Amino acid sequence: MSKINRGKGITKAITGNEFEIDQKVQRSFTEKTWDETITKDSWMVFKIMSEFVAGYEKMAKIGPCVSIFGSARLKPDSEYYQMAVDIAEKITEIGFGVITGGGPGIMEAGNKGANQGGGKSIGLNIELPFEQHFNPYIDKGYSLDFDYFFVRKVMFVKYSQGFIVMPGGFGTLDELMEALTLIQTHKIGKFPIVLVGSKFWGGLLDWFKTTLLENGMIAEEDLNLFRVVDKAEDAVAHIKAFYDKYTVNVNF
Repeated sequence: MSKINRGKGITKAITGNEFEIDQKVQRSFTEKTWDETITKDSWMVFKIMSEFVAGYEKMAKIGPCVSIFGSARLKPDSEYYQMAVDIAEKITEIGFGVITGGGPGIMEAGNKGANQGGGKSIGLNIELPFEQHFNPYIDKGYSLDFDYFFVRKVMFVKYSQGFIVMPGGFGTLDELMEALTLIQTHKIGKFPIVLVGSKFWGGLLDWFKTTLLENGMIAEEDLNLFRVVDKAEDAVAHIKAFYDKYTVNVNF
């Protein structure tokens, strides 16, 4: 199915995914009728509410957990995949469960490590047209499905005692920046955030210092909101050191 786009003497065929995008753009500039507003936009609120309720009810009893983030595209032979398995297993040994996005790649590695360590293994999946599917290492009863990224991110932040951030793409950056922003603005209390892979994260951290900091867009103390490590044991040690002064009651 294609559409011919004519304008200013140019004839262009739009096919496949481009056609779908074109249709979405055109619909966004079309005024909605009262019926469309009521049946779609207003009722969407209830679907969003149902995702929050289902998430809260399921996650309320999981106990202390650490979330592990990273690319869905990394394969089991990747050094970062293997490191994520190791980190997750070690995390369970100090009394935490593991939450991931529930999909393949680093998410699968996190759940696999938690599974091997005998800890809780939770997956918060998101409906996507590509990449995402449940991995086989999530505990039965702790696999949740979300349609909305923002609801899913609330679950990560609300029910995590720490973030381990492995190399990843835009989704990983989104989850990292969400946590940094909430801690920086005191919307939530501080918790440990660990970036794994100094070589991978080096360019971004240099930009933080040479652009954001030098232009006064962040404060110097904001650079202390996270720790960068290159070894699995160092990532876990940072989480442990943060909570050593607290009594963590584990219910796994």
